[in-house]
Amino acid sequence: MSARLVRFLQGLGLALVLCFGALEASAASAEPLVIHAGGSAYKFEVEIVTTPETRAQGLMFRKSLAANGGMLFVYPDEQPVSFWMKNTLIPLDMLFVRADGSIAHIAHNAIPHDEIPIDSGAAVKAVLEVNGGTATALGIKEGDRVEYQPQPAQ
Repeated sequence: MSARLVRFLQGLGLALVLCFGALEASAASAEPLVIHAGGSAYKFEVEIVTTPETRAQGLMFRKSLAANGGMLFVYPDEQPVSFWMKNTLIPLDMLFVRADGSIAHIAHNAIPHDEIPIDSGAAVKAVLEVNGGTATALGIKEGDRVEYQPQPAQ
């Protein structure tokens, strides 16, 4: 093998390491979140997304979600929001959360690929997406509380 080819392959290897390292570093880490409902506390490990780009991507193209997993979309200020399920492969419950942590509205079992907007129904600070059917199975209702570590939204 020529010295030139060896240098090229070494450079390519370094580029791949840098590329995969950047991808790994950008992956959202799981953060604890607790839903207080009916006298019980339900613990979840959620990805928290705070930028317009990560909020736009959401859970699109994911084929599964851990039973105690989810994604929390955090906004800079309380505001009405709307979601859709285009390019989302799994049914989801959407819990629309006010700044005080109370659940303003729950959209149950949002249908994969559906392009009909799902509105928050009120100004909210965050939206929690969990597996479809979770809210009903755990008895989570509007007015229950979501507790999470505040993250600065952009």
